[in-house]
Amino acid sequence: MILPIGNILTQAEIEDARAALASLRFEDGGRTAGWNAKLVKNNRQAAPGARADALKALLGERILANEVFAAAVRPKALTPLLFSRYEPGHAYGSHVDDALMGGMRTDVSFTLFLADPATYEGGELVIETPSGDEAIKLPAGSLIAYPSTTLHHVAPVTKGERIAAVGWARSFIRDASQREILFDLDRARRALFGREGKTPEFDLISKSVANLTRMWAQD
Repeated sequence: MILPIGNILTQAEIEDARAALASLRFEDGGRTAGWNAKLVKNNRQAAPGARADALKALLGERILANEVFAAAVRPKALTPLLFSRYEPGHAYGSHVDDALMGGMRTDVSFTLFLADPATYEGGELVIETPSGDEAIKLPAGSLIAYPSTTLHHVAPVTKGERIAAVGWARSFIRDASQREILFDLDRARRALFGREGKTPEFDLISKSVANLTRMWAQD
């Protein structure tokens, strides 16, 4: 499931994040890439430090607090975020994310866009699917979540500056198809509740969501 999620951050939080990032030192992004991804990764990433760590923690909290992200991803934990900057000529070629990061299995990858899409050209996140490439470029403060099993790349930036936070989640529900089933059922029961309140049908769907989670979860 490839899922865009809007309004992860408020406009004030976006502006605060940009101001914080402007004060950070950025270095060669290849330092955090795997041995083969280094060949195709050309960007800049924020260097480690207390200010970067504070911003990572804040944005991680906002992501985990988002109800849609929680329902779709069912996260057990997030990796620390990475802040990436792409300037003209920068790109990240086709790759698959590492299965383990910091000793944690990665099930869901996500990109939180921080730059206004009108301020840069190119820089789309392109997810390579059997039915063709899906190019994604979202408003600042919006996030795209997708299975970490997919090949993907970042198209070359030709003008302006693409700034984003990227990260990975370990899910309580390891299987992507099972996560999608639970997400669909959860959306259906919420819509039913909003239309009719707590009905016997709502209770039955809630029972199925709880019991399927119990069946599939890896805690």
